[in-house]
Amino acid sequence: MEEPTELDPAVQSILSAARDRAAEIEAGASSAGRVTVEPRDLEAAFERATAADRVPVVAEIKPTSPTTDGTREDDPVELAESMVAGGAAALSVLTEPGHFGGSVETLRRVRAAVDVPVLRKDFLVDEAQLDAVESDVVLLIARFVGDDLRSLLAAARDRGFQVLVEVHDREELTAAVEAGATYIGVNNRDLARLVVDLETFESVAPAAPEDVTLVAESGISTPADVRRMREAGADALLVGSAIMAGNVESTTRALTRADDANADDAVTDGGTASDTVPDHEETDTYDITTHQ
Repeated sequence: MEEPTELDPAVQSILSAARDRAAEIEAGASSAGRVTVEPRDLEAAFERATAADRVPVVAEIKPTSPTTDGTREDDPVELAESMVAGGAAALSVLTEPGHFGGSVETLRRVRAAVDVPVLRKDFLVDEAQLDAVESDVVLLIARFVGDDLRSLLAAARDRGFQVLVEVHDREELTAAVEAGATYIGVNNRDLARLVVDLETFESVAPAAPEDVTLVAESGISTPADVRRMREAGADALLVGSAIMAGNVESTTRALTRADDANADDAVTDGGTASDTVPDHEETDTYDITTHQ
């Protein structure tokens, strides 16, 4: 695999750790049988949300990250249930342990407690990592897997997983489409500098084929952001930090009904949904005092 260029040191550390975990699996230090899943249909979940006049939102359980201050200690199952109660069409669960405080056990517990599709959010670089836990969807980051994207996509589908392929620019979008991706997430966070810019999605989305389901990722913190991404072509949105930083249920509800004229008045722990995170570059800052 060719080494990705221009990665922030924190991102490079995540990638190195992912490769180390993959090497441990290959060496037999961590063994698991091959998984086979019967996934909950992600597209159907998005369609149900739309039919109920909700914006399809994938709400993410993310205890912490290299770009956050502090850790949210709430029971992940309670968070998941609150997100679903708030209208989330699907959930994303971090399973990366070293940088995001995630675990496969958390994903197991969450998936058993809810009836919506659950995405495994991790940094997969080797086929063996796919067998760590059952989920409905797995994430493959185009920049991390490079030329292995097509084979990893096929290996994931062979196990029954639906696959969200994450891209950051039009070149990666082209690679994802050519590899056969049908769910493509456009990450607004620049992996070289970790700066968030919603114009990233706006610049990449027009090049996507109509039959691809586009998911806008990162930097979405207000109903206005949701509307902006939807107008740019987002079929769904993946939101983590903005939801985790406040009252989970009410913030999720405000974002999923962003098309409602009153959405900006929905109250969350940190104030209104429209002012929870005023600066996109601070989107991933948790106020631990609100998480007791």
